[in-house]
Amino acid sequence: MPNYQGVWSLSTQYQNVSGWPVPPQVAFTAGGDQDNVKQSIDRVLITTLGNATDFGDLSYIPSEAPASCSSSTRGLWAGGNNAVNNIDKITFATTGSGSDFGDLTQGRDEAAGCSSSTRGIFAGGSTSGTQGVNTIDYVTIGSDGNAADFGDLTQARENAGGCASPVRGVFAGGYQTLVRNNIDYVTIASTGNATDFGDMSVTAQDRAGLSDATRGVFGGGANNTTDVIDYITIASTGNATDFGDLLAASYKMGGAAGVTRGLFLGGFTPSVPERSAVIQFITIQSTGNATDFGDLTVGRNGGAACSDAHGGLQ
Repeated sequence: MPNYQGVWSLSTQYQNVSGWPVPPQVAFTAGGDQDNVKQSIDRVLITTLGNATDFGDLSYIPSEAPASCSSSTRGLWAGGNNAVNNIDKITFATTGSGSDFGDLTQGRDEAAGCSSSTRGIFAGGSTSGTQGVNTIDYVTIGSDGNAADFGDLTQARENAGGCASPVRGVFAGGYQTLVRNNIDYVTIASTGNATDFGDMSVTAQDRAGLSDATRGVFGGGANNTTDVIDYITIASTGNATDFGDLLAASYKMGGAAGVTRGLFLGGFTPSVPERSAVIQFITIQSTGNATDFGDLTVGRNGGAACSDAHGGLQ
């Protein structure tokens, strides 16, 4: 390995130093609202264009609406329809089925997930008796075990989109009584209640979130189904700015990121087919419309995605 001096972010190392061992940059998406995708996990190589391949299956049936987070080696999926409390794990370097990690503090679906290199956060969602809660849980991704209480969102809600830098987790939009446009943030390494960040450019739920180390991006969403992509600078606060448009108005997509590229995976579109297999990509540090990447192994909406090279790891 080359001998590099000084303190660099991982994203700087990846982008500017030849010879550095760049991670594979692979995304994984799991869950969906029809029988043949409820447990299945797809694998996508972020740095190329092309179709997804089958990775294996989760050990439980989240159906649609689990939440996900990841380190550089392990991915977690939590909760899902019928307000289950399961947390499942996979090891990226292998293929095959997921296995049990532990439990959420309360069973719920429609939560948002994000993570740093060591800690995963699951925020909001719905329980079997409440449409929209303010609960934030956290786990240590490398250690199996049950989630612990982190704090509360500024507003109870389900269907928010999540993303992170190595320092901050961000949650945007959602629904509780009415559709929300507000953005919250937390400091991942601490515990405590979320703080208001600003507002999205559209009022929407079911947005897909992704990020590199500095910029968060939220795409699509439901209210009047939108194709809008927004971005924020995670280290600051303020309202989101227009980034561009998706290939088509869509919601309940999975969002995942590599070092420079973001993916939107699947989703629900008002046109046929409603369960989309389309994968779209953007360059996170630019602005502009999404471009076709390839297809999932099967159309799915309500899945959750993660990767080995997202912004929380950089």
